Amino acid sequence: MSGIFKLLHLIKPVYDLTDKLVMLICKLLLVADIVITSMSVAGRYIEWIPDPAWSEQMVLTFMVYMAVLSATLAIRRKAHIRMTSFDKYLPEGLIRFMDLISDIAVLSLGGVMLYYGILVCNSPLARFGRYESIPTLSRFWMFLPIPIAGGSMIIFEIEQIFERLEEIFTGGNK
Repeated sequence: MSGIFKLLHLIKPVYDLTDKLVMLICKLLLVADIVITSMSVAGRYIEWIPDPAWSEQMVLTFMVYMAVLSATLAIRRKAHIRMTSFDKYLPEGLIRFMDLISDIAVLSLGGVMLYYGILVCNSPLARFGRYESIPTLSRFWMFLPIPIAGGSMIIFEIEQIFERLEEIFTGGNK
């Protein structure tokens, strides 16, 4: 059994690369949000700085991207919200098992997000709908973060599930 876990540890660089890529995207989106918001606010008070009509929709779209992508990063870092109030009263083995069930539930949510996100991205609303303030930009980009986040959740939850299984089968000793 330990041979399987050693093999799975060889895949860790793929998880690390995905984590770094998602973090880079979040950082770039944050910088773009700050620049666009600053330009929009300054454009309201300073005549020679433009206040583009599309700024609010783009800032909100970037915020959606950051929210769903940062949630996937929280999964990887085990920083997502958890109920741990009864953990000190329960046996350690039961807690590991419940954590595994929780990870499987989040993996299922990632699957739902990926599947239905792809359906929505391929729907006529996404393909033919347009932003009000940017008629040349498809609403596809508004819906795209859902399947991206679903895929990222699946990737990171698979890692978490294998780590939980390793803890269960090795008794917490890696």
